[in-house]
Amino acid sequence: AVVLAGIAGLVWTSLGGSSPKRPASPQQPQSKGSKPAAREAPTTPVTIQWVGDTVLGSSFGLPPNGGRDSLAGVQRSLQIGDFTTGNLEETLSSGGTSHCAGSSSSTCFAFQAPPSYARLLTKAGFELVNLANNHAHDFLESGMRQTETALRRAHLKWTGRPGQITVLSKKGVRVAFVGFAPYEWSPRLEDIAAARRLVKKADARADLVVVFIHAGAEGSDAIHVPHGTEYFLGENRGDSRSFAHAVIDLGADLVAGSGPHVVRGVEWYHHRLIAYSTGNFAGYHNFGLGGNLSLSAIFRVTLRPDGSFVKGRWVPVRLIDPGLPHLDSSKASLHLVSSLSRADFGAHGARFTSDGRIRAG
Repeated sequence: AVVLAGIAGLVWTSLGGSSPKRPASPQQPQSKGSKPAAREAPTTPVTIQWVGDTVLGSSFGLPPNGGRDSLAGVQRSLQIGDFTTGNLEETLSSGGTSHCAGSSSSTCFAFQAPPSYARLLTKAGFELVNLANNHAHDFLESGMRQTETALRRAHLKWTGRPGQITVLSKKGVRVAFVGFAPYEWSPRLEDIAAARRLVKKADARADLVVVFIHAGAEGSDAIHVPHGTEYFLGENRGDSRSFAHAVIDLGADLVAGSGPHVVRGVEWYHHRLIAYSTGNFAGYHNFGLGGNLSLSAIFRVTLRPDGSFVKGRWVPVRLIDPGLPHLDSSKASLHLVSSLSRADFGAHGARFTSDGRIRAG
């Protein structure tokens, strides 16, 4: 992937717009309709990649050599395609007050890595990260501002702040990215009405709309996507299914999720893919490992500018102690996501070939 510092634009929503709802039939890909832009409609497909929960280091430990080799095991795969994205589940900041200050809870964690670590993401091939998650605010608003400064200096874009739509362009195709989480420092995924308005605005500003969700319960037993609202440690973690369906109905072309720290299934909904969770992606001395907690993936999808599916692939990854990602020749996460997709979504679950290709829905 190529860093888009020269051509990528950051757009804060101020304009409205709408697009047709998705057709109800789940059989053939459909066009999402024309955009109100005075330009020739692009036709070239673009490839979008997503990875899950990423912590490059923290007070629990920083990798040797400034982390320069932390993503080496997956770097070549990350550099395939046009837009490589992921969930940055920590602050890139120094000093400040932790949200755990004064807490005696054993379940309060605060993740902070040096601002210089932003360039590790650039080197690996990332263009954009999602900040709509529970740990982006671990060092309060000051920590988030430092994170944004670090990303900007590393020529990276981000999304996930209230009202924020980030638009990147490649091959003449404009892609809008919007992140949601159940927290006040992000667009709220519990407020589906507000989310619909934001996605409609994104749909009016770009050819493709990609929605990130940080939602769901956590832990090794949280592999299934239930119907209804999920809770974790008493906290409302949103209704992933209803939310993902709602934003697709209003213009989203792809939904990618994080938060459960385990792989979840992939669903076809109105010809659009929803990857509910690709698991932990990097967690140097931060995440519990072993079993399905070590399984991850690079979720790669190629779409036409009208949102229709061209091809996709689930690239299996495994976290090796102390939490570094490597390509997994055993394909364990591919076997798991195949099983979960069938179990949770039946005929609408994504089907995968033995090498991870996604069959058209």
